[in-house]
Amino acid sequence: MEKISRTRIAELLKSDTFVSSVNAKGWVRTKRGNKNVNFIALNDGSCLSSIQIVVDVANFDEEILKKITTGACISVKGDLVESQGQQKCEIHAKEIEVLGEADPNTYPLQKKGHTLEFLREIAHLRPRTNTFGAVLRMRHNMAIAIHDFFHKRGFFYFHSPIITASDCEGAGQMFQVTTMNLYDLKKDENGSINYDNDFFGKQASLTVSGQLEAELAAMSLGAVYTFGPTFRAENSNTPRHLAEFWMVEPEVAFNEIEENMDLAEDFIKHCVKWALDNCMEDLQFLNDMYDKELIERLNFVLKNNFIRLPYTEGVKILEEAVANGKKFEFPIFWGADLASEHERFLVEEHFKCPVILTDYPKEIKSFYMKQNEDGKTVRAMDVLFPKIGEIIGGSQREENLDKLTTRAKEMGVPEKDIWWYLDTRRFGTAPHSGFGLGFERLLLFVTGMSNIRDVIPFPRTPKNAEF
Repeated sequence: MEKISRTRIAELLKSDTFVSSVNAKGWVRTKRGNKNVNFIALNDGSCLSSIQIVVDVANFDEEILKKITTGACISVKGDLVESQGQQKCEIHAKEIEVLGEADPNTYPLQKKGHTLEFLREIAHLRPRTNTFGAVLRMRHNMAIAIHDFFHKRGFFYFHSPIITASDCEGAGQMFQVTTMNLYDLKKDENGSINYDNDFFGKQASLTVSGQLEAELAAMSLGAVYTFGPTFRAENSNTPRHLAEFWMVEPEVAFNEIEENMDLAEDFIKHCVKWALDNCMEDLQFLNDMYDKELIERLNFVLKNNFIRLPYTEGVKILEEAVANGKKFEFPIFWGADLASEHERFLVEEHFKCPVILTDYPKEIKSFYMKQNEDGKTVRAMDVLFPKIGEIIGGSQREENLDKLTTRAKEMGVPEKDIWWYLDTRRFGTAPHSGFGLGFERLLLFVTGMSNIRDVIPFPRTPKNAEF
């Protein structure tokens, strides 16, 4: 048979013309039939739908057909013809080559449904399921949407370091990076580890955020964004936490808090619109299988302006709700760091639309946030979403050197570790703002999945670094 180039199944299913001699390659989802004809559902990951392969049993060697089982990888050459079934086309096979067999006794993805918990145990195979094919295609699309948004607005994609000697959040929950022999650590007279002979000559860790470096870039390039992996050594076994996750962090010179809120709202709406415009087949599947309100909720975010609300007003609303009989697991008072249940109450029950909460107490926010005139609050902003709670956290940054230095000292951030960051306030300081979006939190929202472990290919969580 003549050489025919492979065509992706997504393109075959969209084809308006029926042609002889096409080649599809992929993995067998199901095979059924009788002694005269077999029907094979073939999927190559390019889209949610499989294409039906019709096999006239009399034309093929019985030994070849036996090897075509669920999970096997095959190459099919044949004619693309109009289908009598649900799809508009199917392939009538003329030639089949088995590229890789899958033992039906040991292949774990059989036709029955599998729980998401079970699929996490076989994360190397779960992209072959409809669910994870859909999620991973949407993950790709959201990454493209992010680059598209910032590129069109004149931002520059800035690569911040993965290995760092500074703790941006002052949280101290960092993964150390070292080349030292952990069985023979040299210590000084105070019992502290001596890093002189380590690779970097000082204590180094995996980054918790690219923000501080992005601020440096914004002070020369004007508008930048980082988009890369970040790491938190939090012992949090919740459906919302990962030890390794991706962050999107724009930083913009000359933007104050109002422009920062505008940017965050425009950005999130752009990503949601991209999902609706480019991922409808996958969205419809996830809507039908996992979250019947998913598409409705995405449209809801597009149609509504986000409410902008000072933290103090938000606390008053929550305290009134408690006075009227609302029960929260965590107490609410001015100065409390709001829990997800508080955030979701404001969004889902009180305002019934996304909320941007501003002007938080300075005690519960990071050292770099700009202080308000009242001396008690900072120009922070959190974007709160239905089902998720906080999806974006950001602020106007403190551009005043004296205020920033004093606040860093109060919060125990050593000046020797951030001298380079303080230099931007010494040499041509300017108002500037930015925010961080946890990429996986965005994916939870646009896919309707309920556990963050199911929107990243290989989740890293406490006691789990498989694959």
